[in-house]
Amino acid sequence: MKTMSHVDKESLPFGRLCFISMFVCPPDAQWDHDPRVYRRTSQCDRLCVDIGSHVAETPSPDVSHQYTPKFLSAHKGEATACPEVWQDGSSLRTTIRAENEVEANKLANNYRFGFRKWKSHVTERPIEDRSDIVRELYSELNFVRPQGSLITCGNMAYLILFGWWISLAYLLICVLMFLTIIGVPYGKLCWKLSCYFLWPFGKSILKPRSLVRRCCVKFPHCEAIPEESDSKEVKESTPLLMPLSVPIEVPPQRMRYWCRVSTYVWLLLGYPLLGLIHGLACFLSWILVFTIPVAKMNARTLAIILLMPPEDVHIHRLKKPQGCESEVLLCCYHAFNWYYYKYTLDGINVFAVNLLPLVITTLVVGYVDTENQFVSSEAKFAAAVSSIIPLSYYIGMGIASISAQSNFAVGAVVNATFGSITEMTFYITALLRGHKAGTKCYEEIVKAALTGTLLGCILFIPGISMIIGGFKHREQRFNSRSAGVSSALLFISVGGVFAPTLFSKAYGSLVCAGCSSSPANTSGPFTCLLRCSYLLYGLFSRPLVYTISVLLPSAYLIGLIFTLKTHSHIYDIQVSDGHDHQQGGHGTVVHWSRLRALSVLIMATLLMAACADLTTEHIKPILDHSAISQYFIGVTVLAMVPEIPEIFNGIQFALQNNISLSLEVGNCIAVQVCMIQIPLLILFNTFYDVGFVLLFSDLHLWASIFSVIVVNYIFMDGKSDYFQGTALVVVYLILLALYFFAPSPRAC
Repeated sequence: MKTMSHVDKESLPFGRLCFISMFVCPPDAQWDHDPRVYRRTSQCDRLCVDIGSHVAETPSPDVSHQYTPKFLSAHKGEATACPEVWQDGSSLRTTIRAENEVEANKLANNYRFGFRKWKSHVTERPIEDRSDIVRELYSELNFVRPQGSLITCGNMAYLILFGWWISLAYLLICVLMFLTIIGVPYGKLCWKLSCYFLWPFGKSILKPRSLVRRCCVKFPHCEAIPEESDSKEVKESTPLLMPLSVPIEVPPQRMRYWCRVSTYVWLLLGYPLLGLIHGLACFLSWILVFTIPVAKMNARTLAIILLMPPEDVHIHRLKKPQGCESEVLLCCYHAFNWYYYKYTLDGINVFAVNLLPLVITTLVVGYVDTENQFVSSEAKFAAAVSSIIPLSYYIGMGIASISAQSNFAVGAVVNATFGSITEMTFYITALLRGHKAGTKCYEEIVKAALTGTLLGCILFIPGISMIIGGFKHREQRFNSRSAGVSSALLFISVGGVFAPTLFSKAYGSLVCAGCSSSPANTSGPFTCLLRCSYLLYGLFSRPLVYTISVLLPSAYLIGLIFTLKTHSHIYDIQVSDGHDHQQGGHGTVVHWSRLRALSVLIMATLLMAACADLTTEHIKPILDHSAISQYFIGVTVLAMVPEIPEIFNGIQFALQNNISLSLEVGNCIAVQVCMIQIPLLILFNTFYDVGFVLLFSDLHLWASIFSVIVVNYIFMDGKSDYFQGTALVVVYLILLALYFFAPSPRAC
């Protein structure tokens, strides 16, 4: 490897030189499997990656997930400073953390202007490379460790929520087995398990040593040494909380278990009933998420323990780890763990997995119970809106997976296509339903939702991110130049979207067609229904709207060229390895392939369209009987519920001191609403006239303009703290108060 003195400095782009390390990197002799050395080197190898430049094509020979740009080389023994941020005038280089090249590609692709950020891992991380807390989450509850206090709030909650009725069920099955006479051994087993499940903590279910060929559990005090021929199976990278994967010899008497009459009595009378009990316990504890250890305990009991010969199941209370005379089948210490919010299945967060049945149930009930005989319309509306949250997560995961395995252009096309379609499904279905019903109320709701998304993304998401991030970090800095680009585009967006409204108010005259009595009103007092409109809209404003619908996407495209090509250095990011991994070079495994991610995207988009259709179908009773202004419903519920994943993403980035990403999350959505979604709605109205008119109320107009001015003032100095975030959130709440007390639209 060349030293920095041998590098042709004139061949390097100006400002692209990143110093390697703030420590002296260890010599080759120290590059062994010592995790302490590896943690040091992970701090040494700080990487500066330009999105437009080429990332390393070959990984490091020592660490598979490290990669170095082509222009970067340094001597191992050189001690130089590695700054956390790179400054060019008023800009700061954003530092993001990546564990491998695929994750870095995903972050780099999704960071650029106009594309959503999803705080999700698209690659599978080896369990041995993760923290002890995370490894315990994925353990199978079959290891013995030194126990602490077992009387905790979570364990007491288990006794109240699960323990007593599971134990009671075993007692009843115990009586049933004793009544059959032939099932007495299983009756004794049920009695032991009844005592176990009443309070399982600190107890272990064991299999005798005679049934195993050698030690199957890695006890801390075990003196057994594995055979030399199998030494390759025991590695330093093996998780401490997981049992060693060792083949088990099945003795001849195991086969006689299936020849017993009592076995079939048990399988016919006892096992099915206990299967229902354990299945119910699994479902309830899994839905609660933080009690997943209870779900694992019940599932392991149902799949393994209840299918074993009763004489082979032994329950002991282990006060300390014992020798290798038995194999531990089940050992649980705590029923509750807060860290299960990190739990994933095939890369999907457990909350998104649990909400998927809600989506299916909502669609089935919504389209089967059309007369609202079993479920009220309000409940269907709430379920349909809630179903949008997990579908947004799945769409984001699919976009992130495709962009991580493709170049930026492919990720851009996928994001622009699916990102816009999924959010416009509600708007289009609402406009179609309103056009069919002959009312302008749905159009006003759509405009309120568009304005609410704009206000929430430029005020609430950055504000709440600044507040939470400011509590952890005293002051956070962000790239003021990139924020300035987004702010300028926000000004262009708001000016273009509200230009027809200003034009109509300046030159239009309100003309009313006259009074007419309602046909249904025959005996009541005379009522006057005015049909009013601006005279100049059809003459001059409509061509103005078409002109703006062409100019706004053009400005969006110019912004992309500016940020991707001509001035890409403004958006340079530094990718650093911020995690402790064990040396070993694990291969990168992507959770979802391109085909699978695309399939999930298409399916989630179709489900999103169906949920949007149910939302618009069942929103009418809420609009008719609600004492709250329809403006407020559109600005809050319909606008911000789909953005809940983005809110959590912004908060997580802020906690990692990446406030630049938090700000871009909101700005990108706001710009896309104005420069892509609204022009697409105008285009849709051109081909299928649903009466969508780009004229907003005064409240929408001045609230949006005021919000953009406030945000630009806050972003001016390139610094943020919790006070500035509080100011943005307070402004957002003030605007919500205006919408709450505002009268409903005349069309509603």
